[in-house]
Amino acid sequence: MQSLRSFYCIGHGPSSSHTMGPFNAGTLFKKRFPNASLYRVTLFGSLAATGRGHLTDDALHQALASEGVEILFRPDITKPFHSNGMFFEAFNEKQELLGSWEVYSVGGSALKEAGENPIAEPSIYPLTTLNEIIKWCEKEHKELWQYVETYEGEAIWNYLAEVWESMQNTINRGLKQSGVLPGILQYPRKAPMFFAKARKEEKRAHGIIFAYALATSEENASGNIVVTAPTCGACGVVPAVLRYLKELYNLDQIDCLRALAVAGLLGNIVKFNGSISGAEVGCQGEVGVACSMAAGMASYLFGGNLQQIDYAAEMGLEHHLGMTCDPIAGYVQVPCIERNAVAAIRAIDAAEYTSYTDGVHKVSFDEIIQTMVETGKDMNTNYKETSLGGLAKRYL
Repeated sequence: MQSLRSFYCIGHGPSSSHTMGPFNAGTLFKKRFPNASLYRVTLFGSLAATGRGHLTDDALHQALASEGVEILFRPDITKPFHSNGMFFEAFNEKQELLGSWEVYSVGGSALKEAGENPIAEPSIYPLTTLNEIIKWCEKEHKELWQYVETYEGEAIWNYLAEVWESMQNTINRGLKQSGVLPGILQYPRKAPMFFAKARKEEKRAHGIIFAYALATSEENASGNIVVTAPTCGACGVVPAVLRYLKELYNLDQIDCLRALAVAGLLGNIVKFNGSISGAEVGCQGEVGVACSMAAGMASYLFGGNLQQIDYAAEMGLEHHLGMTCDPIAGYVQVPCIERNAVAAIRAIDAAEYTSYTDGVHKVSFDEIIQTMVETGKDMNTNYKETSLGGLAKRYL
């Protein structure tokens, strides 16, 4: 299980798996063959099916930074290792092959080669399930954020401060933007309207949270700077919940950073033991995991014990089981943006629900991760970020 530096990634949207991942892969391949005359990239499966709407081709052009870039889309071929497959080829002036590379974008901007561990990412956490970590915390009389600090070192707080600042900047930008989002859907930005209305109404809590989540998700859909939490498509949930709770309870910087450490740890556990890739397990692995992270984080901020945090995180994911990833026309807009807003509310609801309990519950967080993976395997490919089923089918 890698560092939170690899989990919370700051970069351009609209997709960590379809934009950030290919950009990272293209950058690495460019370093291997910097003088190539032609770069050919073949995209497979989900990357090919929704790549244009997710700006995959734009990301590759930027990464390879060459006039000689050819991108082939093969949605009819899905590689067995992962549906987000890429095959890079570099050629010289005589069209002779200099080298090739098959790599996969597995979610959250991470890359893998078939059968391999994430590329160039060492494992730093010795315990990788929440049950094991809770036992460690109970034995050492520590909290979850202290487990993070123990193995990340104190320098992690400087990075999480950058993450939190970036999250807040994204919200602030999104609240000031109007007009429509890029692409053929002509989807209108709604965050400023929600924010304005929420400040005038008695039931302002929901409206404020909606506005923060929409602001972040709309910035993501525009290809602007966001933080993966756990992905770009689900980046609005955690920031919205934390910003709202910060303002509600006047949380200081340390409170917010510790909360991000708790949320990141929970998401990292899912990433290691399950998946955060919509192309692999559907939107349950993106918005579902984001809700789980935010729920556990909120439970921590509500003063929940370790069992209550486990319960809240489990509940946040449990009630998103089976959620499909069916972006209309391949854009991270409909239904993605609204899902972020609703999931933020559900995260707080889960944390509040568990605060009325003693934390004892039947299904653990670790068990719900495995259930999510099994559900994802059973899910038809049309519902895993291909825009061939669900809502997307109505707009083919």
